[in-house]
Order: sequence, then structure tokens, then C-alpha cells
Amino acid sequence: MKTSNFRIVPLATEIAEAARRVVNAGSADHALITVDSPRSSPCRHCLQWAQPGERVVLFPYAAIPSGNPYSETGPIFVHANECRRYSAINEYPVDFRNGRVFRAYDLSYNIIDAQLMNGSEPEVVIESLLQNPDTAFVDVRSVTYGCFTFRVVRVGHASGLPFDRVAL
Repeated sequence: MKTSNFRIVPLATEIAEAARRVVNAGSADHALITVDSPRSSPCRHCLQWAQPGERVVLFPYAAIPSGNPYSETGPIFVHANECRRYSAINEYPVDFRNGRVFRAYDLSYNIIDAQLMNGSEPEVVIESLLQNPDTAFVDVRSVTYGCFTFRVVRVGHASGLPFDRVAL
């Protein structure tokens, strides 16, 4: 198996935990829902689809901080109960090999390229976007709803990147 030059950055545990606290406090912009169909509610923390009958927190999230032209807030899910953060950071998550678009951003959070995964292997698409030296990171999003799924960075980037810790 080829070693990739990138790593997967799922939603930070602190953000998932905060979403669980906020929904339990009754915030109007956080909803606790029970999943009713498979492949409808992907958890951005463990990077797995919630199964029918499981509860998830639905809440607004801005992967690009506000105050930037490409900032957008959209709904995302995390499991209502604690789940283990995706740890196979050197492997593209199996559950998201289809139905994704890749947006490359520079250090100023400007989109510099985007590619639809159109029958290609996601690793190939990501590697091609990271070939541009101006690419600071790649956000993976749903093709249909446009929701943020996870971030991809080059190997060697520190885990404390400011865009890995966007607040609720």
C-alpha cells in the first residue's frame, strides 16, 4: 500500500463534545435527532455513518472562519453519545469514497481549486490538489448537500492548525 502525502483531519473532539453539551442545554440551533435511514447522517468526528435508531446532534458549523469571503455555515452531524475520533489519519475513510467534492484553499482561506470525485480514486484527486504549493488544505464536502465532511492536510502539518479548532 502506497503511503499518502496527506492526513485526514476529522472534526476536533472538543467541537463534538461542545455540540453535545449545547444540545443538552436546549440551544435552538442544535437538534437531537434519531436517525431513520442508513447513510443519511455522517458523524464528522468518527467519520462513520450513524445507523438507524442512533441519535445524532445536528448543528451549524463553519469550517472556514467567519470574516472570510469563503466562509459558510452549514449543518453537520456528530453522534449524540461519545464516539472515538477517526484515527486512521493516513487512510481515506472508506465510508466517504463516493459523493464528495474536494475544495483546495490557500492560507488566507481562499478557494484556489475544486474537483468533483468523478469515478476517480479520492487519494489521486487529493494528491493532485496538494501538488499546488499554494494549497494549504483541502476540505471534503458532500456533493448533494454541500456539507463539510472533513479536512485534509499535507503530512507534517501540526495538529493544532487554527482551522482544526473552529468554535461553535
